[in-house]
Amino acid sequence: MDETGSSPPLHVVICPWLAFGHLLPCLDLAERLASRGHRVSLVSAPRNIARLPPVRPAVAPFVGLVALPFPRVAGLPDGAESTNDLPFDKFELHRKAADGLTAPFSDYLESLCAEPGGRKPDWIIVDYFNDWAAAAAIQHKVPCAMLALLAATVVATLDILLSERTASRSAGAPRFATEKTGLMSLQCKWGMSIAEQVSSTLQRCKLVAMRSCSEWEPESVAHAATFGGKPVVPFGLLPPSPDGGRRGDSGKDDTAVRWLDAQLAKSVVYVALGSEVPLRPEEVRELALGLQLAGTRFLWALRKPPGVDADVLLPQGFEECTRGRGLVITGWVPQLGILAHDAVAAFLTHCGLSSTIEGLLFGRPLVMLPIMGDQVPNARLMECRKVGVLVPRNEKDCSFDREGVATAIRAVAVEEEGRRVFTANAKKLQEVVSDTECHERYIDRFIQQLRCYK
Repeated sequence: MDETGSSPPLHVVICPWLAFGHLLPCLDLAERLASRGHRVSLVSAPRNIARLPPVRPAVAPFVGLVALPFPRVAGLPDGAESTNDLPFDKFELHRKAADGLTAPFSDYLESLCAEPGGRKPDWIIVDYFNDWAAAAAIQHKVPCAMLALLAATVVATLDILLSERTASRSAGAPRFATEKTGLMSLQCKWGMSIAEQVSSTLQRCKLVAMRSCSEWEPESVAHAATFGGKPVVPFGLLPPSPDGGRRGDSGKDDTAVRWLDAQLAKSVVYVALGSEVPLRPEEVRELALGLQLAGTRFLWALRKPPGVDADVLLPQGFEECTRGRGLVITGWVPQLGILAHDAVAAFLTHCGLSSTIEGLLFGRPLVMLPIMGDQVPNARLMECRKVGVLVPRNEKDCSFDREGVATAIRAVAVEEEGRRVFTANAKKLQEVVSDTECHERYIDRFIQQLRCYK
């Protein structure tokens, strides 16, 4: 029985984009739906499925992980099923390969109906890139919802950009974001631009499922009531459990956490730019020199670009100059355990939505270095909420430098007045993120809307 205690459970198929920044929130959403007795099937490529954290035992009987064969495309490295496995210049090839999932996904839907006592899924929730999955849903006459793992601020802006077909010329988007990604205007050699792909997905969907809530963005959620004429249904922020939850991310007995144990309270800047941020080697070095110049203690979770050694990335002598007050780790780190640690004073982040939510779950003020996509408006939103400072960029070439990095770090983590204000405002948003009952209510309302629109 579902949350109402009367209606039969749903079967929902979730089809995320092939990036772990999308896969992990979709697994969180799947578990929340499953916790109410609904059957959920999460679909992706085999290697992605194998690398997902285990489903929580309590809901495991209700969650199925479905591996679809990933097509081979000339020029795409073997095993590169997620964008995490790729340099940015292979993104277009990866999108082309993803389109090859059309037939396997359609076959999967056919197989569901062929099961003994089988029936069509009640809903298919497709990421905004996955127009091929939305097309299969239409073919099999299954209602489809477009998944927007985006803040309402971004959804409201994209609604305007898509309708005008001028996304790449948005006056409000810093040039470094559009140049570096071309995300909404990129015209693939093999087919549609991303704007066209999102529009194609949207046209096939009955509603839009959005990762936000009124408590997080009071004005923007109201402005994002529709997207492309389709109703938008927020399902909350999907905040992780503060203790690390499913992923066992508490950080106990971890090298990074043991190092933090030896530091003074509120003395360390935690630096992490996500799993897919494509910093160039020269940008990594400038960030390193900014950390050195700031003079604060730091813990840096450094993701190396594919095929580049960390020793080549970091400036010569950097680790020697910062030894004792800084630690660079190039492998996995328990991010939630680190952010929860009392030694952490601030979070230097790219402002991906998940990272922003995780930082504020623990009330950490932000030093913001957005690189691409929705990170830019996320950072602007947090700047307006006065929870941190953006690293300044050059107006001509959109670069950042060590002095700007150091200035932003000091403003958030060192200078007394700024530190007090940013921390106080971060604590206010912590109350929103950590309100579990609020976000669970959003999930219940989301399920109710799925029933209404079916």
